[in-house]
Formats: sequence, structure tokens, C-alpha cells
Amino acid sequence: MDHAVTGQEALSRIALADDLDTVEALRVEFLGKQGSISGLLKTLGKLDPEARKLEGPRIHALRESVSEALAARKTALETAALDARLAAETIDLSLPAPATARGVVHPISQVMDELAEVFADLGFAVATGPEIEDDWHNFTALNMPESHPARAMHDTFYFPDHNDDGREMLLRTHTSPVQIRTMLKDGAPLRVIAPGRVYRSDSDATHTPMFHQIEGLVIDKGIHLGHLKWTLETFLKAFFERDDIVLRLRPSYFPFTEPSVEVDVGYANEGGRRVVGGSGDAPGHAWMEVLGSGMVNRRVIEAGGLDPDEWQGFAFGTGVDRLAMLKYGMDDLRAFFDGDVRWLSHYGFSALDVPTLSGGVGTPA
Repeated sequence: MDHAVTGQEALSRIALADDLDTVEALRVEFLGKQGSISGLLKTLGKLDPEARKLEGPRIHALRESVSEALAARKTALETAALDARLAAETIDLSLPAPATARGVVHPISQVMDELAEVFADLGFAVATGPEIEDDWHNFTALNMPESHPARAMHDTFYFPDHNDDGREMLLRTHTSPVQIRTMLKDGAPLRVIAPGRVYRSDSDATHTPMFHQIEGLVIDKGIHLGHLKWTLETFLKAFFERDDIVLRLRPSYFPFTEPSVEVDVGYANEGGRRVVGGSGDAPGHAWMEVLGSGMVNRRVIEAGGLDPDEWQGFAFGTGVDRLAMLKYGMDDLRAFFDGDVRWLSHYGFSALDVPTLSGGVGTPA
């Protein structure tokens, strides 16, 4: 077969192709699995070495020239089609602009900003830590060794591998490991909050496998339980934007605080939702637990690299998702993660509604 003639014929037919379907048909005819040029390539294996040295470069050059011609013709036809479309299409500037989709801020993001604003006014900085944690930071350093029964309180997602120190790896079950990491890194005195995602194997109307927590930590000299109560009362009044918040502290148990207290607030049912305010002992009111807190355990202070005889502190933690549900009247936690645009439009916030203490830390869009 005369390759020069075959090549000239192929290039001529490609140049005359007047639409993209014809170009594709020619590509299949020449370069497809059963194409003529592909057939020439298959014959090389049957040739003796000398003939292969002669025919090989010719056939490959033919294949390259045809491939380049096909690509060039395809580009030219696409460009011509685009130019024709642009020349034919017009925009009527007198028509009204189409409706623009409006995004909203998720309630969790808004409440996170509200909490940061409130605590910033109290002198707290924001601290963060890894969501993939080791069991020493997540449990042992927080006074929960391997045999400690408190570990059973957390349904933990473990990883099959260990880190370089031989420690088990897991998805953190609370943001408390940030307390240890911050003490080891920054020393004392400290005044920080640690908001973030946490993970536990639990799921129902008020629990999800992933949820959000915020923890606070104060380490200084001469800290006592009165400082804790004042801080929490000030925080809750600012967050719920009410001065009639009444707290009740009940003795409890947490391995990382001693003494430990659960914090309840008074509320009443109004219009089918819980509204925080007043004493839980008042007529028509009840108590509801919203926070866990206490004085930082001596062993936790030691794990943070500090001397518990010199430094004292308090810590507290609460669920951000539950605070959002309570403040804005939501009754099902699972809706937070469904991504339903209708739900977001109803409960979401304007991107321009930045929480401030002077203007109010939260108003729905």
C-alpha cells in the first residue's frame, strides 16, 4: 500500500468534513480499532526486522499527521459553531434580572459565632484541636485510664491503627482534649473556649453520631466555684438575651472535674416550645439541664504540665446543637444535618447578621 497516497487521501477527506459527526466518523475509520491506519500498525509485527525499520516510522508518521488533522478540524468546526451562536444570540437588557438564589447561615454556624462573641467579651480566646485524637488526650489525661468506668459513658469510634507512640486513635468524643493540648502548649494562666465537632455512636431525635460542643477552661490562681457560677450566669443571660435567667447547680460526677456540678435553668412552655427564664420552682415552670461543669481535677492539671498546688481552674461544657434548638425553637436535631433548603430558609440567618453584644447576638433572618 502506498502510504503517501493513503495519507494524502485521508487529509483531504478530513479537510472537507463539514460537521463534527463527519470528523468523528473519519476518526473511527482511520484510527479506530478496526481503522485502516490501525490495521497498518498491526502488520508491523509480521515484518522482518529490516522491513519493520523502514515501514514503522512511515506508519507512525501517518498516524500522527491524521490525528493532528482531526484535532485541528474539530477545533475549527467548534470555533465556527460558537462564533455563529454568539452572533445570533442577543440579550434584552430591558428584561428584569432573574431571581438570584440567596444563601443563609446555618443555625449551628450562627450559634458558634454568638458563643464566641459572648465569651470574647469575657476575655476568652478560642482554642482548637484535632478531631482525630489519641486515647491519651481523649481519655487518660482527663483522668480516665483504661480501666476507668467513665470510658463506658462514651460510645467511641476507634480506628484500627495506632499512632507512632503506640496509642489508639479515635474520633474525639468531646472537645475536652483541647484543654490538655492548650495547657501543654500555652501554660497558665488560661481563659479559653474550645468549640468544635465531636463524635459518638448514638442517633435519635435528640442525638446524632456527629454533633457540636463548646467547652470552656479557666486556669489561674485563687479560682473557686463562685467564679464558675458567675461566668455561666453571665454567659447564659447574654446568650438568651434575658436578665431573668435563674441557675440551679446540682452535685454530679465527671472524671475531669472535682467537685462537679450540673447546671439547670428555669423554663416554661409557651406556644408549644420551651422558653428559658425565671426559676424552675415558679408556677408553670420547670428545671432543665443545659451544662456540665466543675473545678478542674488536680490530675488533669498535672497532665497539662502545671502544678495543681499553684494553679486552680474551672471547666464547663455544653452541646451547641442543643443550645440552638432551645434558643430558636427547633424540636428535632436530625434536621440540622438533612440539608433541606426549606428548613434552612426558615431557620437560617442572613450572612450580614453578624452577632454583636450591642446589637443582639442572634436574630433569625
